[in-house]
Amino acid sequence: MRLRRAFLVQAVPKFGSIAGMIDRFDRALLNIVQADDSRTAEALAERVPLSPSAIARRLRRLRSDGWIARTIALLSPQLTGRRLRALVFIQLAEHADQRGKERLQRRLNETPEVQFAYEISGNHDLAVLLDCPSMDDFVALAEELFASDSSVHRYETSFVKREVKFAPFVDLDPVGD
Repeated sequence: MRLRRAFLVQAVPKFGSIAGMIDRFDRALLNIVQADDSRTAEALAERVPLSPSAIARRLRRLRSDGWIARTIALLSPQLTGRRLRALVFIQLAEHADQRGKERLQRRLNETPEVQFAYEISGNHDLAVLLDCPSMDDFVALAEELFASDSSVHRYETSFVKREVKFAPFVDLDPVGD
């Protein structure tokens, strides 16, 4: 009996881990669909040892459980290559109140030209990637978002010359069940 209890305790997933919530088949599927979500269940079954219907059920569950947040289409550089992209590093005012910070973050979330916004550590408080059709559009947007906001102490901008790598992929190691 003592050995059985020890075995059961060991079977409990480590706190904060995803073990027990998704299995190695789920992780294998998630790794594949991160790179290409357009594959059919039949094509996925060639890489994951499950039937197409089991794969379809798992993908529906992964979506409904929130493991797959959304599916997007990435546009070709042929369509986006001539646009101006700017990394903006924002330093908030020393005495910026929480409401001012929340208003700025809400405006960033609501602005379609903002591709990402991260709260960061270090000399700056936020890092933002803007995508604009032109320099004039960037200047107008930076004035609207940052220069006129009293919660922004200062901001620095670096312009993207070319994309070297873009791979928003998280490897969910299927080993370790």
